This record gives sequence, C-alpha cells and structure tokens, in this order.
Amino acid sequence: MGIVAGLDSAPDFTRIVVCDTDTGAVLRQGYAPHPVDGAGRSPDVDPQAWLLSLGEAAGGGLLEGVQAIGVSAQQNGLVPLDPQGGTVRPAMVGGDKRAQVAAADLIDALGGREAWAQAVGSVPGAAQPVTKLRWLSKTEPEAARRTSMLLQAHDWLVWQLLGRPVRRTTDRGGASATGYWSAATGAYRQDLVELALGHQAGLPDVLGPAEAAGTTPEGLLISAGTGETMAAAFGLGIGLGDAVVSLGASGSVMAVHPEALADSTGMITSLADATGMHLPVVTTLNAVRALRGAAELLGVPDLEGLSELAMKSTPGSHGLVLLPYLEGERTPSLPHTAGTLAGLRRESMKPEHLARAAFEGMLCGLADALDVLRGRGVDVRRIFLLGPAAELPAVQAVAPALFGAQVVVPQPADYAALGAARQAAWALGVSQGTLDPRTPPMWQGPVAQVLEPGEELAVGQAVRQQYVSVREQTHPGAFRV
Repeated sequence: MGIVAGLDSAPDFTRIVVCDTDTGAVLRQGYAPHPVDGAGRSPDVDPQAWLLSLGEAAGGGLLEGVQAIGVSAQQNGLVPLDPQGGTVRPAMVGGDKRAQVAAADLIDALGGREAWAQAVGSVPGAAQPVTKLRWLSKTEPEAARRTSMLLQAHDWLVWQLLGRPVRRTTDRGGASATGYWSAATGAYRQDLVELALGHQAGLPDVLGPAEAAGTTPEGLLISAGTGETMAAAFGLGIGLGDAVVSLGASGSVMAVHPEALADSTGMITSLADATGMHLPVVTTLNAVRALRGAAELLGVPDLEGLSELAMKSTPGSHGLVLLPYLEGERTPSLPHTAGTLAGLRRESMKPEHLARAAFEGMLCGLADALDVLRGRGVDVRRIFLLGPAAELPAVQAVAPALFGAQVVVPQPADYAALGAARQAAWALGVSQGTLDPRTPPMWQGPVAQVLEPGEELAVGQAVRQQYVSVREQTHPGAFRV
C-alpha cells in the first residue's frame, strides 16, 4: 500500500486528504481557512496566504508517510511574476468584474466571438486570465511591463512545493482555462498573450495527465496539478456518458467528451480534463439565486422551507412558469434581460405553486444547458448533481424527469482534493512502473443516492415543454442549439 495526498486550495480554505493509493480510501484529513484581510474577500490576494494556509492544514504530521502530492486550486487565479520570480502584484483571482470592459475589448480586437472560439475554444469573460492581462495592461501598465512569466494558482503552488525550480509547469486542464491555450491543438497562442498584455511572456510547460512536475529534495513526488473543476471531475470518477450539474448561485453543466468543441456562440467553454479527454462546460448565471429570490418573496426562511412548500404543489405548478433570468443570462445569451413569471391565473396564485415554479425554472434552465451539449453530439446518460441544493427533496423530485436521465447525488465531499490525490497516485504509479500512463488508478466511486426518471419522464417532458413555450414567446429566437 502507498500513501498520497491531495491538496485543494479553494478561494477560502485549503483542504488536504491523505489517501490509500490502491483504493482511494481517505486515511486522514486536514483543513485551514485562508487568512482574510480587513476588507474581506478581494479580487487581489497575496499568494503567500495560500502557503500559510497549506502549512496550517498540513500540521500535526498529516503528511507523514506520504509519497506524492497532487495540487488542485481555484481556477482563473493569475499570478504575474517578474524575471526574478517575484510577484509583480497580488494574484488576481475569481470572477473579477473589473475586467468586464477588458473582455469586450479583447473580443473586438480578435474579430468577434467566433474567432476566439476557433482560436482557443472559449470566448473571453471577466474571470479568465487572458482578460485579466488586458485589464492589467490598461490599468496598471507599469506592473504589466514588469510581468515576464504567467502562472495560475495551482502552477504557483506546485512551483513553490518544488523549491522554485527554473522550469515552471502546468497541466492541460489548467492551461485550457487561460484563454491563450487551445485544448484542440494542444498549443499556446503567444499572439493572444501579446494582444492582451502588450508583449510576450513566459508560459509554463504543459504536462500530460500522468506526468510528474518534479520531486522535492526530500524525495516527495509532485504531480502536474490541475484546476478545481478538472480535479473535482477526476475525484468523482466521471467518464464518457457522464455529466455534472453544479448548483451554486449560478449553475454549470460539464461532460466528458473525446474531442474539443469549438462553439461560435460562446455558450460552450472547451476545457481539457485531468485524464487526457475533454470537458466542455456550459454555464448559467441563475441557479440557486433563483431559489433564494423566491424564498425571500414568499417570506420563507430557508431553502429547506421553500422545498417543503414546493412539494405541496404538482408538476407544472398549475401552469405557473418562471424564467429565472434574474441576473440576465448567459445560456441563452441575454445579458440585459430580467426574469419572467408567466401563467398567472387565480388558481395558480398560491405560494406553493410559485415555490415549485422556482425549482422547475431553475432546473429547466440547466436542462437548456444540457441540450447545448447534447446538440453538439455529447453523450449524456448519467448526471451527477452537486451542491447543497442537490439534497433538497424538491430538486430530487423534479431533476430526473426534467433532465431525462439517471441522476446521481453523491454524498458531500471535497472531490477536488480527492481528484488531486488520485492524480498523485497515478503519477506515482507511472514513476514506479506499476500503472499505465494512459489509465488512471481505479478508485472506489463516491457513496451516492441514485434517482431514476421512471414513470415521471413523460410528465417531466410536459413541464419542460411548458417552460420552452414561455421562453420562446418571451425571447423568440434567443436560443439556438
């Protein structure tokens, strides 16, 4: 038996899981919050805070006996370095709204959304590193001028763990989220870096899924690392035919696919996964925020109460339909629209019907996102449903029939850390000659609840058609798969 560790440096915390290399069983865990300054969450973060949190999480001998470490970290965290390897400025993390104008500038500069989709598989958004580079060049030109190397959060952590070697590395998954590396060609677009930053910059070498980034002086192997999305998919063990629907304030749908997808509408972001396959992602701006809005409107204290209320209604919510575009919408592309409540009749104007319409509207919006992938030939036969809202009875009652597939609700766990550990076990096994670089270790799947559409499938499709009819009446031609 070998022992490996997976490290997940999320926006607010670091979690470490120590696992058995053969089965993936978790042997022990560590956790530490990230230091927060007086201003609270900020789009600018000193990367040293990630190291401090890592050290605290690994305290008490947590890593004793560990042979390899995998690193997962928040995506879209850009760490600009000077020629000596120092940070030019704090890391730029998360969905940085400061860069919204920069995203529009970049889209125009290359000739439109289709040009970007063909070049790198995604259209610039405010969060992507390429867009942050554009913002940096326009807003902090001196910092931009001193920037000579570009890393993401997991790249920087791997580099630090290895003692800051001359060679910097990343992986396919992380590189595919930058906006200047193409999952389809497997190559960087330095011209896009120059377009955004104003000059060329050093970029980390892109490692294969089972490659090691290096070994520490103590002999600890460090695998390639990857972004949180790719690590979570790997930790869940999804494969061809599987999709993951994440229920956060916003929503996302991703699925494993054997090839990169270029989407001229920009609805699909073509990422690479942590296994050598591809991970097309479609995002909606409104998921749980629609439920919270409905709960506030109805005076219900929490989502559990909203779910209980919704279960008193029936499929179709007595004709009430909520288009949950409360923050505008990305899928379909309606950035300046508002939500719509349709089908108001005397018999439908009851709290339980509005509650159920909120759940049906949220899940129909995500079913639209699933259809974008299915419309491009992505096979979806099983859907993993993630997020605290996935546990709500109203979600579980509605989702299988609306999605038209088996729904799996895994028990809550840090799947990103587990995916990082699985990557470490793979790289370790390859280095020892016990694993094939084309086949990751077979670990135990997550403990999960499995929900089948069953006899409710026809009812669910009728609810979906009611939703689509209202959507087309309200926004004709807005949705083209």
